Amino acid sequence: MEFIKAHCLSDMGRERALHLEFSSDFRKINRLLGETREFLTILETGLPFPSQDYIDLSPALNRIQTPGSWILPEELADLRLSLNTINDCLGFFRLPSSHSFVNLKARAGNIEISSNVLKELNRILDEKGHIRDNASETLGKIRKDIRARSNSIEKIINQLLISARKSGWTADNAEVTISGGRLVIPLLAPHKRKIKGVVLDESSSGQTVYLEPEACLEINNEIRELESAEKREIIRVLIHFSDQLRPERDMLLQAYDFLGEMDFIRAKSILAREIGGVKPVLHEFPVIRWKTARHPLLFLSHLAKGKSVVPLDLELNPDNRILIITGPNAGGKSVCLKTAGLLQYMLQCGLLVSMDADSETGIFEKIFIDIGDEQSLENDLSTYSSHLLNLRFFIENCDSNSLFLVDELGTGTDPSLGGALAEAVLEKLSETKAFGLVTTHYSNLKLLSGKVPGIFNGAMMFDAEALQPLYKLAIGKPGSSFTFEIAQRIGFPSDVISVATSKTGKTHLDFERQLKEVEAEKLLLEQKLKEFQVADSLLAELISKYEKIKADVETSKANILEKARREAKEMLEQSNRLIERTIREIKESQADKEKTKAARGLVTQFYKTIDNPEQQPSETVVKDKSGQPQKVWKKGDRVSLEGRNGTGIIVKIRGENATVDFDGFKITTVIERLLAAQDTSHKASRAYSAIISELNEKAVNFKLTLDLRGKSAEEALQMVQKYIDDAYLLRIKEVSILHGKGEGILRRVIREFLSGQEEVESFSDEDLERGGAGITKVSLR
Repeated sequence: MEFIKAHCLSDMGRERALHLEFSSDFRKINRLLGETREFLTILETGLPFPSQDYIDLSPALNRIQTPGSWILPEELADLRLSLNTINDCLGFFRLPSSHSFVNLKARAGNIEISSNVLKELNRILDEKGHIRDNASETLGKIRKDIRARSNSIEKIINQLLISARKSGWTADNAEVTISGGRLVIPLLAPHKRKIKGVVLDESSSGQTVYLEPEACLEINNEIRELESAEKREIIRVLIHFSDQLRPERDMLLQAYDFLGEMDFIRAKSILAREIGGVKPVLHEFPVIRWKTARHPLLFLSHLAKGKSVVPLDLELNPDNRILIITGPNAGGKSVCLKTAGLLQYMLQCGLLVSMDADSETGIFEKIFIDIGDEQSLENDLSTYSSHLLNLRFFIENCDSNSLFLVDELGTGTDPSLGGALAEAVLEKLSETKAFGLVTTHYSNLKLLSGKVPGIFNGAMMFDAEALQPLYKLAIGKPGSSFTFEIAQRIGFPSDVISVATSKTGKTHLDFERQLKEVEAEKLLLEQKLKEFQVADSLLAELISKYEKIKADVETSKANILEKARREAKEMLEQSNRLIERTIREIKESQADKEKTKAARGLVTQFYKTIDNPEQQPSETVVKDKSGQPQKVWKKGDRVSLEGRNGTGIIVKIRGENATVDFDGFKITTVIERLLAAQDTSHKASRAYSAIISELNEKAVNFKLTLDLRGKSAEEALQMVQKYIDDAYLLRIKEVSILHGKGEGILRRVIREFLSGQEEVESFSDEDLERGGAGITKVSLR
C-alpha cells in the first residue's frame, strides 16, 4: 500500500492507507469500488476537482473543545485554505455534471460549512494569512503606537549613524543592524564610548561592537510593552473566534473526515489508473471468472522496462473449485498463484483490479495462503513442518466461502510420501467445498481431476521447440515439468541428462507421453462437440420455426371452421324466419291462391340461392362497353380500388354500387372501379420456402473458421462482414478468423472492424496450441 500512501496529499489520507482492511461485506466492497471508479472517471475526464490544500485541522478543533481555549495564529491560514478546499469539493458534487457520481456524493452527505466561519476568518486574516490590524479596534491602536515608536527609533539611529561615519567611529559602509530584536549601531571597538548607550553584542574578531543608543532605550522598552499587549489582544481575538467556531466543531470534524476520505479515494484511483484497474462484475457468492488478469506490481515493473505481462484467464466455480497448476519451474506457476491472491485481496479491500471489466468476481469470507519458505530456526521448524502446520490450519478452518492458495504442495519430504499426503489433503479440502489454487510437480495430483469432485487441472504452457516457458495458463489439462528440456536449455551436460533419462524409467516417460496424447484427443473431442452443438442449435431453431408454421395452420383451420359454423347458423336462422313469415302470410290472406303461390316462390328462390351461391341476389354481373360480361362480384370478395393502395372486402352490393370495407373504413363506389386483389398467399408461401431452403443451405456449407490468408485488407473486410452476418443469422455463438501472424496488419484491420460491430460480443487470440495470435476467436451475441 506504499503506492497509495505516496499519492496521498495529507496525513489523513496516509492514515487511511495504513489501515486499509480486508472485508467480506458485499455492500461495503461494492460501494468502495464504486467510489474509486467514480473518482477515476473524474481524473480521466479532467473535471475540476480540488487537488491541493488537503490539510487536517482536526487536532486544532479537538484542542479548542474547552471554553477559553483558542486556535493558534499559525493554524488560521491552514484552516481557511482547507475549508475552502472542502467547500470546493462539496460544490463540485452540486454541479449538474456530477449527477453520475452517486457513491462520492453520498460521502458528502449533509456536510455544510457555515458561511459565518469563512466570513470571520477573512475578516481576521489578510491575503497573506496574517492577522489584520482591524481584527479589533484595540489591536489596531496598539500596532499604530508600535509603528510610531519604531519610526522614532529608526530616525534616531539613522542620525547617529550618519554622525558616526563622519567622525570615523564606524566603517564607511556600516549599516543599521538588529541585535536581540533591537536596532543597533555597529561601532569600531576603540570608539564604543563615543556614543552613550548599551553594548548588546560584538563581532567574532572583537573589532566591532553593536551599541543601542541611550536615546532609544526607553522607546524600545515601550515597544516591548506594546508588543506584549499586542500578543494579549491577538489571543483575545482568537478566543473570541474560537468561541464562534466551537458550536460548528462537530460539523467541521465531519467535514475533515470527508476531506480525508476524498484524499484516500483519490490516491486509490491514481493507483487504478497506473495499473489499468477496473470495477469488474461483483457477486455476493464466491466465484472467480477473470479475463486478462495481471499482477499489478509485475505490470508496473515490466512497464518501466518496456516489457509486457502475459495476462491470466482464470475461472473457479462450484463445479470446478480447486485448480491444480502444473508445469515447468520458472514457468509462472507461483506468479499465477500470487496474482490470484493479490487481486482477490485488493478487490475485497475496495481497490480496482487489473483485469477486463466484464470479468466476474465474488466474495470470500476467508483467504488462506501458504506461499514461500517459512522455515523457523527459533521455533525449530523445518520448511516441511511449517507447511504441514499451515495445511492443518486450512483443513480445520476452510469452508464453502473460503479461498486457499498453496505453492508447491507436498514438497520438502520424500516425494512418494509427500505426494500421497498432498493427495489426501486435497481430498479433505475438497470435502469442505472450499475454492483453491495449488501448484505442484507431483504426477499423482494430476490424476485427481475427474476423480475427486471439484478438482480440475491447469498447466503453464511451454514451447517445446524453443525450450522456453510461455507464462500462459491453459485450463483443463495437466502440464509436464519439462525437467530434462530445461536442463538442456541452460546447457547442462548432455551425458548427464542421458544418464538421468535412463534412470527415470520408461514408466514415467510413458505417463508424460500418454498425458499429451490424452490432451490432444480431448482438444479434438471439444472441437467436435462444439460443431455438434452448433448443428443441434440450428436444428432446434428450424424445428421451432416448423412448429410455429404448423400452429399457424391449425389456427387458420380453426378460424375457417368457426366462420363456416357462424354462416351456417345465420342461414338456418334466415330459413326459419322466411318459413315463419310465409306461414303467417298464408294465414293472413286466408289461403289466397296468388299470395300463397308468391310466398312459396320466395321459399323456393331462397333454397336455390343456398344451393347455388353464384345466383345470390347480392351478386351482380356487369357488362363492359363492348357488351362482354365483366367480373362477377359477390359479398365477401377481396378487391382493390382504382387510385387507392391496399385491399378491402365487399360487404354490400346494391345495383351498380358496392360498399367495400378497407380495415374498418367503408367506401361506397361504382362496381366498374373495382379490381381483383392479387392473391399473395402462394407467393408468400413460396418466398418462405425459399428462405428456409437458403437457411438450410447456409447451415450445411457454413464453416467455423474463415481463412483470410493471402487476402488484401479490402477483400478480407468484405469477407469478414458477410461471414459475421451469416454466423449471426444462423445463431452461431463462436467462430474463428484465420489471418496469420505476418506483420500483424491484417489482424489489426480485422480487429478494428470487429470492435465496431454490434453483433460481436468479444474477440481474443486463439489458444496458443491452436494458432495463438494468428487466429482471432470471435464470440457473437
